[in-house]
Amino acid sequence: MANQGRKIMVIDDSYTNVVLLEAVLNLRGYITITALNAKDAYPLIEMEKPELILLDLFMPETNGFDLLKSIKSNDATKNIPVIIVSAVTDEDNISKTKALGAFDFVKKPIDIQLLIEKIEEVIS
Repeated sequence: MANQGRKIMVIDDSYTNVVLLEAVLNLRGYITITALNAKDAYPLIEMEKPELILLDLFMPETNGFDLLKSIKSNDATKNIPVIIVSAVTDEDNISKTKALGAFDFVKKPIDIQLLIEKIEEVIS
């Protein structure tokens, strides 16, 4: 499989979303790293160096905006593409994430086919 060994990190406070995305990605040969909050995610990002991050915006404690800022301001992680996966899809939030360096935005409920296309666009 072409994706064998390619790492994607999923960060979402919804366990259901994490399990769903992990299953979809694993079926396609990706290795998934998961975190249910931004605080746990950050050290994992630095340690695992995923090729792509799927990031929810609204989580308790540290939100996705703050984590995205941290990822993009650190030389060790700034080149990792981030796709935002969020139910909040107003133009302000979409443009704010793009301004912070997000590669793209996918709305929830997730269109799996669209998400896979965006992932393959990034990773290929």
